[in-house]
Amino acid sequence: MDPFSSSWSALLTAVAGLSDEDFARPSGCAGWLVRDLVCHLVIDAQDVLITLATPSDGEPTRNAVTYWRVVETPTGDDPLDALIVRLAAAYEQPWLLKFHLDDVGSAAGRAAALADPAGRVGTQDQVLTAGDYLSAYVLEWTLHHLDLVAHLPDAPPPPAGGLGYARQLLEKVVAATFPTSFTDRDALLVGTGRRAPTAAETAALGGLAARLPFPVG
Repeated sequence: MDPFSSSWSALLTAVAGLSDEDFARPSGCAGWLVRDLVCHLVIDAQDVLITLATPSDGEPTRNAVTYWRVVETPTGDDPLDALIVRLAAAYEQPWLLKFHLDDVGSAAGRAAALADPAGRVGTQDQVLTAGDYLSAYVLEWTLHHLDLVAHLPDAPPPPAGGLGYARQLLEKVVAATFPTSFTDRDALLVGTGRRAPTAAETAALGGLAARLPFPVG
């Protein structure tokens, strides 16, 4: 539960520190501005609240690793992505997005802290323990924190613990280990296709380079 809380808290703090101008800058998500990404985080926080309030009596069908799937590289052209862009624009003022994320996001954080890690919850027609569900979200929060600060060099980065946890989770999802010469941040960025590897990184990756990227969703 601690990795979830620390990574989510750090992401909320980073958003709270953004200037109005920052919301109009590009994010690390293809086709999305920072404001679009923050709007997506509002939806994510709502999903956490809904899932934690959806108990299940079934046996778990997924865990923190199998919750994720390698998907096609997002382009920003997906209808749901386009909906996020329109919804974000409807807020008009950045402070409204900040307020909504702080409101819903704080509630999601409290719900996570109160959840029984062994309790079972249902989401997307799957059953997980609450602990596994929240652990899976550390990868989501960390990747989106990297997306948030991609073009904001003065914004605080994800916490080191979250980066390490997310890297380990990604390596388990894709059944591959990134070279020890890669920092956790670079393993996540290169591994998920958020940036191309350098020539030196490609050499270090060896045969794994041909399998990249591993966009997860």
